[in-house]
Amino acid sequence: MSGSLYVVATPIGNLEDMTFRAVRVLQEVALIAAEDTRHSRKLLDHYGIKTGLISYHEHNETSRADQLLERLQQGDSLALISDAGTPCIADPGYRLVSRCRAAGVEVIAVPGPSALVAALSIGGLPTDAFRFIGFLPAKIHGRRQVLEQLLDEKQTVACYEAPHRLQATLQDLVDICGSERSLSVARELTKRHEEVFAGTTAAALEYFSSADRIRGELVLLLGPAPQRQPEGTVKEALLQLQAETELSWKQIVKQVAKDFGLPGSEVYRQSLELREKE
Repeated sequence: MSGSLYVVATPIGNLEDMTFRAVRVLQEVALIAAEDTRHSRKLLDHYGIKTGLISYHEHNETSRADQLLERLQQGDSLALISDAGTPCIADPGYRLVSRCRAAGVEVIAVPGPSALVAALSIGGLPTDAFRFIGFLPAKIHGRRQVLEQLLDEKQTVACYEAPHRLQATLQDLVDICGSERSLSVARELTKRHEEVFAGTTAAALEYFSSADRIRGELVLLLGPAPQRQPEGTVKEALLQLQAETELSWKQIVKQVAKDFGLPGSEVYRQSLELREKE
């Protein structure tokens, strides 16, 4: 029988966030695949975990995945960890998980810390639906292209950003998404200097522009785009949809009510007035 691959979350800052289960699993597996073995050894030493480490990162994951899969198929159980947080979330790992699933090897999540989820939980922006886009492009042209696609996004958007690019990114957000778009910036989560800024894009630019040096890991949360008021009147919108689509009156009323941010009953009343004239 093959072994199991455990995808183990590790602390993003505060070492007390390590779960009892994570410690036990890392003690019991035959080998731990880590993004940076030197960094991870400090964590393992803190908990007295003597399990051996092997590197698994973006530069060797294709070849290393074959080696790890072979160990798993021979019966060894292995653990996968990243430098911080949950593996495979904007971190290496999904290729190994995909190979394991294709080969019928059991993959087990050992959940725990995640900078993404932590920031969403305390950022103060809507989380009933959100979009995660990983790291923003480092170069200005690519970054601005991505931000332009978010101009009308109706969900909260979460991304990671490097501290030395934060001010440039905030300026791009003001230029593209406007100065009044809601924004939260979470910095150094769970660490001594944890900070969460919540306000507008313009206020964030002003706040962080005055900082001598921005340190730590960053999660940016961009609030949903504000509802844009359509041009023209409700009745004009009703007539336009009737002429341009094959939607039923019920569907037309529902769409116009959504576009104008009005109660369906109000739009329905105006649709009746139009239909009576017809």
